[in-house]
Amino acid sequence: MEFKDYYQILGVDKAADADAIKKAYRKLARKYHPDVSKEADAEVRMKEVNEAYAVLGDVEKRAAYDQLGGRYQDGQEFQPPPGWDNGFEFSGGDFSAADLGEYSDFFANLFGQAGRGRHHQGWAQSMRGEDHHAKIVIELRDAYAGATRTISLRQARADAQGRVSMQEHSLNVQIPKGIREGQQIRLTGQGSPGFGGGPAGDLYLEVHFQTDPHYRVDGRDVYETLPVTPWEAALGASIEAPTPSGKVQVKIPAHSQTGRKLRLKGRGIPGEPAGDLYLLLEVVLPPADTEKARQLYAMMAQELPFNPRQTMGV
Repeated sequence: MEFKDYYQILGVDKAADADAIKKAYRKLARKYHPDVSKEADAEVRMKEVNEAYAVLGDVEKRAAYDQLGGRYQDGQEFQPPPGWDNGFEFSGGDFSAADLGEYSDFFANLFGQAGRGRHHQGWAQSMRGEDHHAKIVIELRDAYAGATRTISLRQARADAQGRVSMQEHSLNVQIPKGIREGQQIRLTGQGSPGFGGGPAGDLYLEVHFQTDPHYRVDGRDVYETLPVTPWEAALGASIEAPTPSGKVQVKIPAHSQTGRKLRLKGRGIPGEPAGDLYLLLEVVLPPADTEKARQLYAMMAQELPFNPRQTMGV
């Protein structure tokens, strides 16, 4: 995916204020609007200009874009870092597939789930405040038991002079037991204030699990890599295995190999029904880092004639 320099598209400096960005957009819109333009590439250019203004003309998206893309140039190969927008609070609703169809893959990857920014509802004596959206990251174990966590969110705010700053605020959030990745927690009245006595909007927190090298989550099912010794795998054993819900006693069948999968029914993320926990065995060899260990390995080589490559052929 190629990085898009929206400042270059609009022909403005990165320090340009909101008025300068709006003037640049209007000038280019007059030049490239398909209904009046004589330019051969008017339709394509107009789409680029609209996309650039959708970002730079919105305080929140511009702040996020500046934070993410300050080191990239137009056309440069680009991939947004995983979780780049975690904790970034956006106002407005989500984009629909039809909305995103008007923009590039670059825009959709950055802002497809980030909210559409401010939208106008027309004049009214009383109007409900806008909803806000943010992604948060929790530990997998919080989904098993539920928890109360302090979540920090960042939001771009503009002062009377149009200067943008990032403001951080914290909320105590109740993580429901059994929540799945991608589900949302609704905090009533935590969005934008209402107008003319209207109620405040809500804040929707989209839940993601913290990356953990030991676990992989699929819906409510959880996959865990469980290291075992060669003798536990070969002879069978009863061992204590750590899991997101606590330690459990697990029976390792004899003659197990790396990759064997053990199913613990109902030990996944709680729900109706609960998910399952799958233990993926990984046989780990002890290091030959002492003389005694090297002697034991040499003895095994003599007493256990074994060639794991004998079925591979020539």
